Amino acid sequence: MSQSFYFYDLETSGVNPRSARIMQFAGQRTDMNLNPNDEPHNLLIKLTDDILPEPDAIMVTGITPQQTVSDGITEAEFIKIFDKEINKQGTIFTGFNSVRFDDEFMRFMLYRNFYDPYEWQWKNKRSRWDILDVVRLTRALRPEGINWPFASDGKPTNRLELLTSLNKLNHSSAHDAMSDVRATIAVAKMIRDKQPKLFDYLLGMRDKKRVEELAVTNQPFLYVSGKYSATYEKLAVVSSLGKHPGHKGYLVYDLRHDPSQFISMSPEKLAEIWRYNKDPDALRLPVKAMQLNRCPAVAPLGVLNNENKDRLKIDLAQCMAHKKQLDTAPEFIKHLHKAIEILDNERADQGALFANDKDVDSQLYDGFIPDSDKRTSEDIRQQPPDKINDFMNKLKDQRLKNLLPLYKARNYPADLTAEERVLWEEYRTNALQRSMPAFMQRLQALAVREGITASQTYLLEELQLYAESISPAID
Repeated sequence: MSQSFYFYDLETSGVNPRSARIMQFAGQRTDMNLNPNDEPHNLLIKLTDDILPEPDAIMVTGITPQQTVSDGITEAEFIKIFDKEINKQGTIFTGFNSVRFDDEFMRFMLYRNFYDPYEWQWKNKRSRWDILDVVRLTRALRPEGINWPFASDGKPTNRLELLTSLNKLNHSSAHDAMSDVRATIAVAKMIRDKQPKLFDYLLGMRDKKRVEELAVTNQPFLYVSGKYSATYEKLAVVSSLGKHPGHKGYLVYDLRHDPSQFISMSPEKLAEIWRYNKDPDALRLPVKAMQLNRCPAVAPLGVLNNENKDRLKIDLAQCMAHKKQLDTAPEFIKHLHKAIEILDNERADQGALFANDKDVDSQLYDGFIPDSDKRTSEDIRQQPPDKINDFMNKLKDQRLKNLLPLYKARNYPADLTAEERVLWEEYRTNALQRSMPAFMQRLQALAVREGITASQTYLLEELQLYAESISPAID
């Protein structure tokens, strides 16, 4: 079976895939030598009138809701194109930060529209990869021949538009999905040309079995992650602490840090310092969950050279001493597991507190869809709009039962019955009443921001008009 890359990028109405929506999808298939071998896709997707975009997102992309309504297609129409033309056997889906961002939006869209949210990334020899982590590991370990950008504070940064600008790669319009796709392909080509061995190695390491082989050796290894300090170019020497008790991944410890104070902490104290804290000076637990299904960029210690060690201030002797401390403290791992249990229970309690307000759109990860419902979902997608409701009693999963009327209203609004229109209007009203105050408040704050341009003012005015156009009628 022949393989190909499919580079893709999204522009969205916000940053949260549970509540925001895809407004633009762009993608380009290439062969394994990164040469385009098919026509690109560049599509707008209609924003439905129960959703208000985040004004900050629109200020970045410049895509207004009105554009998507006039020039876009529905989510259901888009996914049919995706399923027929894009989701081919042997496809390696990739992008720039796609694993943590774009892939999540795709999963939630598929879920909302009665498609399996996961199969597109594993079935029929398909897989996924992320060029951002390739960039990070290349910068940390094999930076030669590439110009690397720095932020205004002097710290390393890997922003796509800066990387392309410094290396004179074509990137005509940052934050336009098609332009970002072409720029990502150009960056991938640059790394493959400059560091072909590292590129091929990381391509092979997208296989979670190979990552796990490295994690189970009980030997320290290298790992890059956005959670690590930019000062050290996002790279850490880590030691596996064994499997994560909550998912198919591993707990890893950053060996730069002396574990003495953490080893002696109670589970409650570990949970306390593991919680998110905005204070930059707060004590942080140097433990991270490395998820195997997120293509973590890892490498054995043997790839380090003296230049790496000096530039990244890696003291291997100190790292090995810290690992020895961890190896002789089995209670620490037990306490970590207990801390995870404490934090999971807190999240569960918070979820229960807001259970009545939890929108079904956000419930993808609440459980797997039964196989019988997957077959029913296939039937639903093939039906004309007036037959969709016939499948309500055939569904077992309550989430899908709740999604069914939303699926019809969002994709086939002209086919709603009079009764369905009343129910949809009630749903829309409740959704917009929840989101409208924060939306208007943010519009007003952006409008008086210092240095606002004429084009930005235009976007804010368009957003104001859009909000007025979809606001429910008041009796």
